[in-house]
Amino acid sequence: MCTTPRSRLQLPSEDARIGLIWAQAVNGVIGDAGSIPWRLPEDLIRFKELTLGGAVIMGRRTWDSLPERFRPLAGRDNIVVTRQEDWVAEGATVLHSLTAALDWAAQESAAAPQRVWIIGGGEIYRQAMPLADHLEVTEVDAEPVGDTLAPVIDAAFTQTAVTEWQTSRTDLRYRFVSYHREPA
Repeated sequence: MCTTPRSRLQLPSEDARIGLIWAQAVNGVIGDAGSIPWRLPEDLIRFKELTLGGAVIMGRRTWDSLPERFRPLAGRDNIVVTRQEDWVAEGATVLHSLTAALDWAAQESAAAPQRVWIIGGGEIYRQAMPLADHLEVTEVDAEPVGDTLAPVIDAAFTQTAVTEWQTSRTDLRYRFVSYHREPA
């Protein structure tokens, strides 16, 4: 393991490829009462395309928010981080820290050395942001009420791609934005 100057957390290796992925409204809202406050099928398709074949790390509440029929997320190693020592998630690996989850993804995951995706929630995003080299954000042209906000994008990230605004079949406008950070 190597210690990165960006964080007290440790990366599993120098080659670790950690990405964060989320959708946010223009007002920064990503969730409300444990659910996403919009329906955007195009975002779900993109999420699947980007994360398929990799490992996904999420907090317990994010796992709980997934519809049961989609748990675990197919075609990905699902890793759930929780402080609850006796908690079980059928079809997922349960660990008790982000560091342990990243170690497991690097050493045990069938997906290694694919990118590891952090898919929520707020605390996991906060801890992982200093370690990430890539962000994939879907911006939704809406201003819903919500109780969960998007993570603050570290100033070291550079926007590398942005699509034009598109209109979903659900009539929501959205666009995809990619960010990259060069290694320190």
